[in-house]
This record gives sequence, C-alpha cells and structure tokens, in this order.
Amino acid sequence: MHKLIGAARISRISACGRIAGASLPQHRLPVAVLATALAIMSAGISLAAADRSPLVAVSTAQIDTVIKQVPLTGTVTSARVAELSAAVSGQVEAVNVEVGDRVETGAALIELDREIEQLTLKALRASTRQARAELADARRRYQDAKRLREQKNISENELRLREAEVEIDGATLKQKQAEEQRQQARVDRHTLRAPFSGVISERMTETGEWIEPGSPVLTLVAFDDLRIEFRVPQEFYASINPQSALSVTLDALPEREFDGTIVAVVPVSDASSRTFLIHVKVDAGDAHLTPGMSVHGKLKLTTGRQGVVISRDAILRYPDGRVTVWVINPGSEPPTVAEQRVTTGHGFDGLITIREGIQAGDVIVVRGNESLHEGQQVRVQRRE
Repeated sequence: MHKLIGAARISRISACGRIAGASLPQHRLPVAVLATALAIMSAGISLAAADRSPLVAVSTAQIDTVIKQVPLTGTVTSARVAELSAAVSGQVEAVNVEVGDRVETGAALIELDREIEQLTLKALRASTRQARAELADARRRYQDAKRLREQKNISENELRLREAEVEIDGATLKQKQAEEQRQQARVDRHTLRAPFSGVISERMTETGEWIEPGSPVLTLVAFDDLRIEFRVPQEFYASINPQSALSVTLDALPEREFDGTIVAVVPVSDASSRTFLIHVKVDAGDAHLTPGMSVHGKLKLTTGRQGVVISRDAILRYPDGRVTVWVINPGSEPPTVAEQRVTTGHGFDGLITIREGIQAGDVIVVRGNESLHEGQQVRVQRRE
C-alpha cells in the first residue's frame, strides 16, 4: 500500500513538472522551481481577470453655479397677422390669390366690380374740366376789367364783380377736384391690396360673391417677423430678464437645438392658467419656421448658488426610490468601484446637482455603470 501511494505522488509531481513541453526526470522537483511556476500561473490569472474587467468612462465632480431649468411649451407666431376685408361693398370680380401664395406689399389680391363707379368718375372728370375752363374764362374777363378800369371805362363795382366771379369759379373747381379725387379713391378701394408682405393662410370668398365692408375675405400672415410665444409660470416672473438663457427645440426638428433671445416679457398674467407671456426670437438658419409650429424650450435661470455637479449619465435610479452613483475608490490600483447613495437637485445642460453623497473631486463613473458590483475592478477608458 505504501508503495502505491508513493508511486501516485511521484506521478502527480511528474505531471506538474512538465514546463514548456519539456519532461523532467521522474524525481522530486526543487522548491524554487515550483514557486516560480506558481508565481507565473498567479500572474496569468491576475492578467486574465484584469482583461475581463468592465471598461468604464469617468468624470470628476466639480463645483459650479446651480442653474434651474424650466421646461416650456410654445408656438411659432407672426408679429403681424391680418384678416383682410374690403373697404367698400361690391361683387367679387376676381380673386388673384390662393391659400399658400406669397405676396408682396401692394399686390392686388381681390378685385370688385367697379363699372358703375368708373362711369361716375368719368362724369366727375368732365365736370372738373368744365369748372377749370369757366375759371380760366373768369380770370380772362377779370384782367380785361382791370385794364378798362384803369382807362375809367367801367365802374369799380363792375371790377369787383369780375373779381368775385374768379373766386367763385375757383372754389367750384376745387370742389369738383375733391369730388373727383374722392371718387377715384372709391374706385381704388374696389381692389383689395396686401398691406404687407406675407403668405395667404386663409381664403373666405369666391368670384361672384357679394361682400360687405368689414367682412373678412383673406388672412395674411407676415413671414419677416416670426417669433415664439411661451407661457411661463408666474412664480418665475421676477427671475426673467432679456439676458436669461433659453434654448429652443422645434418639434419638426427634435434633433437640433437653437439658442433663443427673450425680446419681450408681457407683464400681464393669465388668471386662468397663472402664467405670463414671453416673446422669443431665434435664428433657425436653414430650418424654416412656420407660424403655428409647436416648439419646446428650456429656460435656464441662475439661482445664485454654487454646488457640486456631475454628469446626468452617472445617476442610477431604483424602483425603491434609491438614487446612486458609482465612484472610483481613491488610491485603488488597479481601480475599483463603490456604490454611493446621493440626493440630487436641479438638472441642467446634461448635468445634475448633488446635495448629499458626493464631494468635489470625486471620480464618477458615467458610462458602463449598469452592471457593476461593490469593490469590482474596472478599466478606466478616459476622463471627460
């Protein structure tokens, strides 16, 4: 039995003694050789474990100004929207535009039947010409009377009579001219013209219809002065000024964000919604704005406080209400991680403030933190 046990030991030692394909003699190995072999195996295991460590990206918690970010919903509007109507009544003779047409200032949009008005204008023009001729004749006779008076051939009363005729005929001519101008203006009002450049957004009449003054027939929207209107909760009224930062995202282009400028704060609150109105201008570049577009905004208000901020990506939220982040253990080499429970504050620009649990300078895992466990060894990809 002892011989069998001794043979088994020699067999196991012989098997362990084959290093790099070489066979050692069938006798006991030196202790130094065994120690070296075990060290090499341990190093190999450590390197393999390190290679299998998860790769994480990190950033450093910093002190920064705390910003309160207020989400807003708004609409693109035009500073000028007009419901156009004719100044005179009449039958529509022609509608020169369709919905969607762009028009310039002064363009003829709708024309009414003006035949009777033009005939009246012709009659008044004839009457004006007659009055002008009568005035010219009265002036000629007055000049003749002045010469005759110098020669003492007519009385002073006759001269004054001729002078009065000139004044009467002159007044008659002015009256006729005024009537002609009024009729001309009336004829002109039978053409509805664009008061400003824009696009036709609505058409409410058709050729052959009778329209009355004040009845809307077209809606014209200006495109050269677009703005965005946001309703803001009244609690932020005192904090907003033209320098307040605001970013805008169009629902039609959700992947792009634009900087907005507050151009007006309307100091009238809506009692029903407890909000007030702000007007915002935005340079959308090649992203064409259209009135009626819905937009979302982020109003960024400075709180005047400093606090610890980290990347929002570092935050992990659990169903039980816990909020945690993974931090790199200080001085650990190779680096290892620990889970830290935190209390969060305001979020803004991809960052979030930490009220408790993290200090400035702590190294935080921002990517690759989904499946870490306490004390786990990690490979740090880079610092952000």
